Amino acid sequence: MAFRSFRSRLRAFQAMRGDPPEPGFVADLEFLENRDLDLSVRLGAMLGFNALLITIGTHPISASPGAPLSLDAPTQPVLVVASVIGIVPLILSCALALRALMLGEEFDSEGTESDHAARLRLFAAFVHSIDEQARRLGQAIRWTLGGGAATLAVWAAILWDKMA
Repeated sequence: MAFRSFRSRLRAFQAMRGDPPEPGFVADLEFLENRDLDLSVRLGAMLGFNALLITIGTHPISASPGAPLSLDAPTQPVLVVASVIGIVPLILSCALALRALMLGEEFDSEGTESDHAARLRLFAAFVHSIDEQARRLGQAIRWTLGGGAATLAVWAAILWDKMA
């Protein structure tokens, strides 16, 4: 896909907003911007939470020998592999959150005959972006829950192995 300058979208936006912009248009745009910001904050929090969970999930591999959750790769290879597999869903969740954060409100202003059509395209692009971000946030949450459960299961297996 060829790079398009943002300049054409800015000109389309300037043409559609009129002088001065209609209060309804401004209110609709502010509503969409607030929802987009809310999702961005949630996605950023999910990304930070996942980073913390990944760090916690790698603890058995990096813990000092003798620590309750420490693993010894030569003697406990199955638990080491299970520990690594347990953080894979968390990494997938991070990828989903990052992709959602990188979504933009791209809209095509080419061939737009009227201000009304340009406004509809702008709102449609915003709504599509918000829907995609919300969908990916939901997926990220599910992967995080799965990764957290897998990590807890591995920790329980490590402790069981050490106590048995």
